[in-house]
Amino acid sequence: MSDHPATTPDAAAPFAYEGLERVIHEKARLGILSSLVAHGEWLAFSELKRLCALTDGNLNRHLQVLQEAGLVDVRKEVANKRSHTLCRLTIEGRRRFVEYLGVLERIVGDALHSRLRDAIPGRALGQGFSPA
Repeated sequence: MSDHPATTPDAAAPFAYEGLERVIHEKARLGILSSLVAHGEWLAFSELKRLCALTDGNLNRHLQVLQEAGLVDVRKEVANKRSHTLCRLTIEGRRRFVEYLGVLERIVGDALHSRLRDAIPGRALGQGFSPA
């Protein structure tokens, strides 16, 4: 059994979205995980910092949280007498991130369904929403 909340909706609370894990949902950590997913195996700390627009201290702290949750690996290497920090998603991190994206898709689907149900005939959907 997994140690994070279920992503299956509870019939009594279908909009609780328990699969929105706090450790992933925080804006900076979501950016870090998205960057790591998009860039393959290992990503340099400096590149991750640039992609997420974070300071060294912020990035270090968020990586620590993600490491403690088992979502990322961080490796330090020395090359040309300089230290380099590399980061990547763990297998568990990738799996949980994909599950998290599934919950986000469900949220968008629920919002679209609600909007379509409540829409006045002939009224356009909000910008960015289109029937799937």
